[in-house]
Order: sequence, then C-alpha cells, then structure tokens
Amino acid sequence: MKRFQSKILRTYSIVIGLILASLGLVLGQLYPIFVHHSTVVLIDSKMEQIATDLAATELSKEEQSSIKQTLSSALQNNEMANEQQSLWLFLFFILFITFLVALFLGANIFKKYAQPIEHLTETAMELARGNYRIRAFEDDFSGMSTLSNSINILARNLHDISVMRETEKERLKTLIENMGSALIMIDRNGLVTIVNRSFLKQLQISFENIDGKLFRKIGLPDKIEAFIDKLFLTESSSREQIQIKRNLHTYYMDAYGAPVIGEHGRWLGIVVVMHDITELIKLEQVRKDFVANVSHELKTPVTSIKGFSETLLYGAYKNEDTLLSFLEIIHKESNRLQMLITDLLDLSKVEQVGYEVNLNNIKLRDVLDRCIEMSTHLLEEKDIELALAVEDSVKVLGDSNRLMQILMNLVTNAITYSPDHTTLHISIFKDEKYGIFRIQDEGIGISKKEISRIFERFYRVDRARSRNSGGTGLGLAIVKHLVEAHHGLIKVESEVGKGTCFTVYIPLVQS
Repeated sequence: MKRFQSKILRTYSIVIGLILASLGLVLGQLYPIFVHHSTVVLIDSKMEQIATDLAATELSKEEQSSIKQTLSSALQNNEMANEQQSLWLFLFFILFITFLVALFLGANIFKKYAQPIEHLTETAMELARGNYRIRAFEDDFSGMSTLSNSINILARNLHDISVMRETEKERLKTLIENMGSALIMIDRNGLVTIVNRSFLKQLQISFENIDGKLFRKIGLPDKIEAFIDKLFLTESSSREQIQIKRNLHTYYMDAYGAPVIGEHGRWLGIVVVMHDITELIKLEQVRKDFVANVSHELKTPVTSIKGFSETLLYGAYKNEDTLLSFLEIIHKESNRLQMLITDLLDLSKVEQVGYEVNLNNIKLRDVLDRCIEMSTHLLEEKDIELALAVEDSVKVLGDSNRLMQILMNLVTNAITYSPDHTTLHISIFKDEKYGIFRIQDEGIGISKKEISRIFERFYRVDRARSRNSGGTGLGLAIVKHLVEAHHGLIKVESEVGKGTCFTVYIPLVQS
C-alpha cells in the first residue's frame, strides 16, 4: 500500500501539471494575435526607414514599391518565426519553473500536514491489530494535536482494558486448572472447548486427544456421554450421580451440567462440573457398616444377659448349679460388653482431630517386658513358644501406656490366630530414623485382598474365632490411629497358612 503522502503528492502534481498545461494552451491561442500586432508595429517602423532610404535613390516609384513589398513580406515572415520560437521557449521555461516551484512548495506543505495524518492512520491500524502499546506523536504545529491526544487516550484505555482482560483471563484459567472438580465445556456443535487438569486426571485422558474434538470421540464413559446427551436434548440444568468402573475399581461422580447462554439469549453450549465423591460414598458405607456392626456386637451380649436373667427370675435361681452357671455367663457377657464399650470410647478418642499422645523418652524393651508379663498366661494356654531378638538400647519418643496398648493388641491377636505349639517371634531394632518392633506369628495368615481392610472397624479375618476369643474387632483400628498419633508407620506382611508379620516404626529419640 502506497503511503498517503506519496498518493496526495502525486495527485497534486497531476493537478498542477494540468493547470499549467491548460494555461500554456490558453497562452498559445493568444500568442498569434500578440505576435501579429508586435510584428506589424516593428515592420512599419523599419519600412519607414527603408522608404526614406529608397527615396534618396534614383529608382522609379514602381521599383521602390516592389522593393518595399518584398522586404515587408520577408521581414514579416522572419520576425513572426523568430518571435514564435522565442516565445514558446520562454513560455515552456516559465511553466516548467512554475511547476517545479509548485511541486516543491506542495511537497513541503504535504509533508507538514500529511505525515501526521499518515502516522495517525498507522497508529489506528496498529490499534486495530491489537497493539495497544503504540502511541501517536503529538505535534501542535501540524494542528493534529487534539486528534493525536484522543487516539493516545483511546490507546491507553484499550491497553488498560487489555491488561485487565488478560489478568481476568489468567485468573479464570488458573481457577479452572486448579479447581479440584473436573470441568468440561462443549460448544453447540459438540466440540470440546475447555477442560481442566482434574477432568483429564480423573478420566485418564490426554489433552491432545480431547482438545477441539467431538465429545463422542474422546473416550468418555457411556454414562457421562448419556448425561451430556440429556443436557443437549433438554437444554436445562441437571444433576446426577454417575458410577464409573475403571481398572477393576468403582468411582462415584456427582455431575452437574448446565447450558451456557450468551448475549441476547444465544445458546452457546453446555458446561459440566463433576465432583469425585468416591471417598464420601465409602465413608458413608463405613458409617453404615459401623452402625450395623455396633448394633450386632451390642445385641449379642445384651440378649444373653437379658435371656439368662429372665430365666433366673422365672425360677431357675432355685437350682444352685444353674444359678452359678447363668451368673458366670452373665458376668462373661457383661465383661465383653464392657470391653466393647471401652474400645469404642478409645477409638472415638484417638480418631478425634488434634488428638495427641504424651511423648517421652521410652525404652522399647521396658514396654515389651510389661507386655510379655501380661500375656504369659495366654502363651501358656496354647503352649506357644516366645522367641525374642531385642536390642536393649532402642529408645523412642512415645507414650508408654499407648505403646503398651499397641503391643498388647498385636501380641494378643498373634496368639489368638496362632495354632497351639507354634512359635511367636518378637524383635526390637532400629534404623537411622525409627525404633522398630516386629511381631511375627505362625498362624492362619491373611489373604492379600484382605490386608488393606484389616484396620477397618469390626473387620475380622476369621469372625468365628475372633468372636469366640472375646475380641471386639476394634483392636487394629485403635493400633493404626495410635501409631499415626506417634507419627509412625505400621506395615503388614502375611501369607495364608504360614503366618502374619506386623512391623511398627516409632520415631527415635533425637539426641
């Protein structure tokens, strides 16, 4: 595109050229009259001189008249030719000089006034392209300062709006990308326009396989596709709980979808937000199981106590042997009921947010000695041999009573689930960070699919044996929370039919 100044200068030069050419043509039409008049005057003066000179000669009047006529014609033709040639040269020279002067003056004037206009035009074009940092030159001399100032104000306002828009866009992008819920936006043609990281992560889809493609071709689960189809058909908000199966696991999503409405009520597409509520569903199921298990565990001893006490009230107390037997059963069931309530209270206490143990320097050997002393009768009943491998110097940062509770639960479980005449291995050692005690039995073992559940409340590997032994099913749940309260770790290794090994890591005393 030619510059504005060049275009207007070219137009100006053409106009000036046409004007001067027209002037030259007009002057050319008037020239013969001027030349004829001036030539007649000149020739008349010369012929008078010639006539005077011829009168002094002896020539006759006819000869003098012939000579005058001949000279007059020759002089007239000669003078006409000379005058015409010189005048045309003079006229061309004058017009050419005039054209050059007009062109020079016009170029300077146009440079003064056209350059600011051209600069303002370029500035406006840059603003139209989105370059809001450009500014127009403000020159009071050209008379364009008001327009330049207005364009600069417009540029600054556009720049501020652009910066604000980019900031809001970046905030929105950051919010969408970092929100915990999965989000997907689909336009009215079914093409995916926006997705966030949570959506890609939860559905295990890469961004390259989803951006700008039809939602039906990106591998969404069938139930999510059906939910999106429903939104397109109804064009109204909807909420639904979606169950997704992936990699042998079941996930639950709380999906909310709504149409996206633009200006003037124009329908742009839909947006779907999905919350992963799998953990909430699991917690709800755990709560239900807990209520059911507590009710069941409480019902058994309460039913026994009630039944035997009613039997005694109806006359069985008169038989001394029956009375003693029933009282013994009632006492046993009341002890079991007391144990269950105590464990429930302990579990409730250790599960509270902010629960802390009273940390002191504790020698693990001392805790183990107390534990063995309290469980000796259990070992003797089943003739279980105890094999110890203990480092006396291991000191940890812990609560003596809570560590005792951890050890007693693990040792009691090991004895309960071990056959008679087996060996229970207990070892204490340390590494760079933890004091470690390990309890390994030769019992029934735990299958791999059950290991992840053994720390759940009321979960039992062998329900019949644990219930007959008086267990409440809460011991390992308490152990897990107590170990975590000590900022420690607990690991389980087991093989069905060969035994189970519990390894507990408690932080060492920092010297």
